[in-house]
Amino acid sequence: MAERGVVLSYETIRQWCLTFGQTYANELKHRRSRSGDKWHLDEVFVTINGKRSYLWRAVDQHGNVLDILVQPRRDTKAAKKFFRKLLKGLGYVPRVIITDKLVSYAAAKREILSSVEHRQHKGLNNRAENSHQPTRQRERTMRRFTSPGHAQRFLSAFGPISDHFRPRRHRLCASDYRTLMQERFEAWNDITARDRVA
Repeated sequence: MAERGVVLSYETIRQWCLTFGQTYANELKHRRSRSGDKWHLDEVFVTINGKRSYLWRAVDQHGNVLDILVQPRRDTKAAKKFFRKLLKGLGYVPRVIITDKLVSYAAAKREILSSVEHRQHKGLNNRAENSHQPTRQRERTMRRFTSPGHAQRFLSAFGPISDHFRPRRHRLCASDYRTLMQERFEAWNDITARDRVA
């Protein structure tokens, strides 16, 4: 916008994100290939208005964010709710889930994903733990979230959009990276242009 000489306030951009962000994120989810069959799950605490909440996140073996959920607890009931949300949103059961040693995962898994292999080991779950880094960076930039609902709304859109523009560059040569990014910008332009026409 600055390049085009259009002056905008931060509030305008915030409203755009609230209005269009989730729509764009959902469209990107529909366009990507089916997620992997190995789910890495992890939870981290976030402080919102002086109260501790927990951000539950699931990623596949390729590092794609599957879903997030902000909850006030990290007990078995919270783990069950997260599993149900994942299954409803993705529509398939994974081959294996990998978590840290939080006992809530095992208790919820026995009830909801009883046929799925479960590996509990902190070192195996680096994929999920690393996926929290962009959220932490964004949280600092935004000077923290204002409410659990604000965090849920923002991160539900931020995850897929961030994944779209951050491929695993270390696994790509320069020419492949440029080609991939060109394809992703074309997809993004197609999604946003279609929304403008509508």
